[in-house]
Amino acid sequence: MGIIEKIKEIEAEMARTQKNKATEYHLGQLKAKIAKLRTQLLEPPKGSSGGGEGFEVTKFGHGRVSLIGFPSVGKSTLLTMLTGTHSEAASYEFTTLTCIPGIIQYNDTKIQLLDLPGIIEGASEGKGRGRQVIAVAKSSDIVLMVLDASKSEGHRQILTRELEAVGLRLNKRPPQIYFKRKKTGGISFNSTMPLTHVDEKLCYQILHEYKIHNAEVLFREDATVDDLIDVIEGNRKYMKCVYVYNKIDVVGIDDVDRLARQPKSVVISCNLKLNFDRLLARMWEEMGLVRVYTKPQGQQPDFTDPVVLSMDRGGCTVEDFCNHIHRSLVKDVKYVLVWGTSARHYPQHCGLSQALQDEDVVQIVKKKEKDEGGRGRFKSHSTAPARISDREKKAPLKT
Repeated sequence: MGIIEKIKEIEAEMARTQKNKATEYHLGQLKAKIAKLRTQLLEPPKGSSGGGEGFEVTKFGHGRVSLIGFPSVGKSTLLTMLTGTHSEAASYEFTTLTCIPGIIQYNDTKIQLLDLPGIIEGASEGKGRGRQVIAVAKSSDIVLMVLDASKSEGHRQILTRELEAVGLRLNKRPPQIYFKRKKTGGISFNSTMPLTHVDEKLCYQILHEYKIHNAEVLFREDATVDDLIDVIEGNRKYMKCVYVYNKIDVVGIDDVDRLARQPKSVVISCNLKLNFDRLLARMWEEMGLVRVYTKPQGQQPDFTDPVVLSMDRGGCTVEDFCNHIHRSLVKDVKYVLVWGTSARHYPQHCGLSQALQDEDVVQIVKKKEKDEGGRGRFKSHSTAPARISDREKKAPLKT
């Protein structure tokens, strides 16, 4: 029996099992088994050479955005409209067969936009090269899920389920669970608050399913069984997602209003070129990019080429800004002058831990090299030791 057949058999058993207090331990074990099998499904087969055409493209710019959706929902047209890069669009499905990159110039930054082939139901099991598509999406900063406004809401749920099956968690934060494997000492289970979904016995059973008998587990929130499995697996990717509803020109105004009011949703029309500015603004807001301008001493700030920081790529502090310029700059910094919304007054003397905000201006003041010896004509140019007792004694003269 293959891995996919085992997963379907366990899912069928979970569907038959009633959910109550008596069966929650059994359901927890089944969820752990499915998670282990799906992890094995993502691993490359043994003995494979890794050949074949891949989808991965070189990272470029200050951020990366992936377009994910069913075939023929307007992903290629959207890429062409936003970036100017030609991506073939036709009236039949699977027009795009590989990853096509484009660059969006927005707010003095360059954002890489990837047009991926359409994925279908069963993509997490490898149908329609779904695994390669989702693997590229994992390397992105955010995901734009392109949906057809004239189709049913089930498409959004199917895509979310396929992405969660391969370890992508959309618009979720990592669970507040501390987990550490140990060599000895058994399993230590603690929590800082009352738990309603997981108890000590269920946690032990899940850990034994993974053959973990020595570990430390600390719950800092009322997490579920799925959250605990995600922490044990350790290969989950938590990403932001914006739901883009295309083709709003073929539905009524009531449906457009309902879709636009849903959380993290934007409605557009590639045919009539509607609402692209709102889509770019929402994408910029979700990516959380911070532009920092440099100011040399005694000169005007340089507003042409900002240093772009983000929490997902290193951080947004003064130390991260210095590391972005050069790794050795941090140890030479004496203090930093900051103008902008993060400063209380202009300019503000800051240290390396100061958090920067968008469109701040930063001037770095470096330490001066200390002069050895005195000043002026009293300055010593000799490299000999200062103390006479430390100097090397000359050999006595021969008489």
